[in-house]
Amino acid sequence: MSDTILVVCPHCHAPNRVPLARLSEAPVCGRCKRALFDAQPVALDAASFETHVMRGELPVLVDFWAPWCGPCRMMAPQFEAAAAQLEPRVRLAKVNTEAEPALGARFDVRSIPTLILFRQGREVARRAGASGAAGIVRWARSQLS
Repeated sequence: MSDTILVVCPHCHAPNRVPLARLSEAPVCGRCKRALFDAQPVALDAASFETHVMRGELPVLVDFWAPWCGPCRMMAPQFEAAAAQLEPRVRLAKVNTEAEPALGARFDVRSIPTLILFRQGREVARRAGASGAAGIVRWARSQLS
C-alpha cells in the first residue's frame, strides 16, 4: 500500500503526488500553485473527466446534471455543501450532460440529476434524484466504507 495518492488539480488538471498523511494540510498544486481542495465541485468536460476519474486516485463523486433541470439547480448548492464535508477524501465533480452528451451516454445516465461514485476509474455506486447535503454525504461515505 502506497503512502501517497495521486490528486488531480481542480484548476489546471495537473496530477500531483500527495502524501496521505498530509492530505488534509491544504496541499497546493505543483504546477499552478493553487489549492488542491477548495470545497467546490470541479466542472468536468470529456478530457478533464478522463484525468480526474480515470487517472486520479481519489474517489470522485460526479453529479450528472443539465442547466434546464429544476431539481438539478435545486441540488447544486447542496452538492457544493457536500464538497466542503467530503474533501479531501472525495473529489466532487459536475458534468453538464447538455454540453457533454457523450459522457452521459457512456455511463447510461437516463435521468438527471444522477450521482455516480467512481473509485480507481470504476463505477462503484449510483443514485438518481435530488438530495440534500446531509443525504449526499451519508450516501457517499456509506458506499466508500
